[in-house]
Order: sequence, then structure tokens, then C-alpha cells
Amino acid sequence: MMRETKFSEAHVLELAKKSYEAGEVKFDVIAEKCALLVIDMQDEFVKPHWSPYWVPEATRRVPQMKRLIQYCRSKKIPVLYTVYSKTHRYLDRPRTLPLMPSRFPEMSIDQSSFFVTGTVWYELAPADEEIVIHKPSYGAFFETPLETILKNLEKDTVIISGTLTNYCCSTTARQAYERGFKVVFGSDVTAAHFPQLHEMELQVLRRGFAKVLSLQDIIKALDK
Repeated sequence: MMRETKFSEAHVLELAKKSYEAGEVKFDVIAEKCALLVIDMQDEFVKPHWSPYWVPEATRRVPQMKRLIQYCRSKKIPVLYTVYSKTHRYLDRPRTLPLMPSRFPEMSIDQSSFFVTGTVWYELAPADEEIVIHKPSYGAFFETPLETILKNLEKDTVIISGTLTNYCCSTTARQAYERGFKVVFGSDVTAAHFPQLHEMELQVLRRGFAKVLSLQDIIKALDK
């Protein structure tokens, strides 16, 4: 008779800690099967001092993201952008969005000009032939053609960069995972408001959703 294995509380917590901090999903990164997603690197989040939604760390990440974009272009890896903008008269988004504190409802400033055109920060501007997906919520797959586009490009792996790490980027990573895509999440080409939130989200993604790699390690993996 097979002996029942027993796990102590200390043992299971040590296993969990290891998977959060050092776990690695087991798949190879194959350049020909990859697409790069540049998530919401638009003026509202990147342009310094311009909106209450500015993410200073996203601005600081621009040089790394620019390097990744240029590298992917040189390797013929498709670069797809997402922006949060005015789509379908705002009727295509979750109804509770205006109730969220992330929209700063208590502020008296006119916010009608924010998130309308979805303009990518000029240093990371899309090339003429590159696709910009206008999305109505956090995840890039929600009510957009992204999944169809990736399948038509015959890509099964997405590399995620952009902002915010713990909102649009991580939601997109989860959605990609649930749709059967392999996910590479850039640890230093994504940005959150605070370092601790960024690192906490990386740990969750590392354990259950994505291969978390630095810019240098992404390039090294793609060069193989």
C-alpha cells in the first residue's frame, strides 16, 4: 500500500516561497514564434507632469523599452502596441470603471481630454506598419482583436512590456496564459507606481503565469 505523504506547514510555505521567488516556467523562447506587446506607453502614463495618471517609473523605463523594441524590429519580431482610448463612445468598458478610485473622481480638474486619442509616447512611436490596438479596459485581449491577430501571425508567445506592471501588463499576461499563449514578462521593461508593487506582481506572475526575464535575458533567449 502506498504511504500517504504528509507535508508540514513549514514545508509547504518553503515550497511556495521558492516558487514565487525563483520559479521558472519550462518553455523555450523561440524568436520566430514571438510577438512583442508594448502596453499603454502613452502620454497619459509617460509624459512627465501632464496628467494625474503619470507613472514616473514608466518614463524612466523608456530607454530599456526602446532598446527592446529596436531589437525586436531587427529580428523581424512583430511589435504590437496597445493604448487606452475612447472606443465605441465608452460603451464597451466595464460599467463600474467610473466608480474606481483609480479614476480620481474626487479631483476637480477636467479629465475629458485624457485617454481619448491614445497617443504613444514619441520616443517609442510605432512604425508605419505596426499595429496599435485601442482597448477599453486593463487587459489587451478584452474586447479587442489581439488574439486573432496573433494567431494570424502564427505567434504562440507574447513578450510583455509597458505599464502598469500590476494592472494592464499583468492582466494581459493572465489573459494570454488563459488563451494558451506562452508569456514572457519583462522585469525591467515594465513599470508600476511603487517598487514593492512591481516586485510583488512579478512574484505572482513567476509562480503561475509567465517566464519573468530581464531585458538582457530576453535578448539572450531570443538570440539562441
